[in-house]
Amino acid sequence: MLVDMVNEQANALVKGNLTFIAPLALTVFCWVLLMNAIDLLPVDILPALGKLLHLPYLRPLPTADINATLGMAVGVLVLVLYYSIKIKGLGGWIHELLCAPFGMVKLSVNPLTWIGATLLAIANLGLNLIEYISKTLSHGMRLYGNMYAGELIFFLIAGLGATATIYGIALHVLTGTVWAIFHILIVLLQAFIFMMLTLVYIGQAHEHH
Repeated sequence: MLVDMVNEQANALVKGNLTFIAPLALTVFCWVLLMNAIDLLPVDILPALGKLLHLPYLRPLPTADINATLGMAVGVLVLVLYYSIKIKGLGGWIHELLCAPFGMVKLSVNPLTWIGATLLAIANLGLNLIEYISKTLSHGMRLYGNMYAGELIFFLIAGLGATATIYGIALHVLTGTVWAIFHILIVLLQAFIFMMLTLVYIGQAHEHH
């Protein structure tokens, strides 16, 4: 089911050879899904194991650490740059950086055309760099923000059980169960979104302006 789903999405979003891209998308989906699912374990299990192993610091949920999510986003950026250069050639990619989205002035003996071309090239380059940076930051921070917020809610719910009162424990069990069921949807959705954005960005690298 996962292979069929990923192949369908990859075929729809990437116009090119999917020999490497479809397995990449499947790996990204499964990787992020399993990392997100760690949040469904009781919050005390992994830290307790860490203490037994004498670990001074342990962050159970990898995707609640911005280093992990931005690291994956930067990996996607590297692949986007690789495919952009592979599909368009180094010259074509540089030309796209300098000529899109505003286009380029047709050069002539008139010096004003050279000035206009230079200004447009600077504007195009600036916008393209901003686009690359903003895509990478939003790609990583979207996953981080959602999973970090979910982790905090689990901690707050766990605190209800620590009150050691009947009402606190009952509320802890009720709210913890409801949030865990809802969190399963978040885990799946965030993994799917991260995979889809990966395919979208790589698909854009295959397109010519």
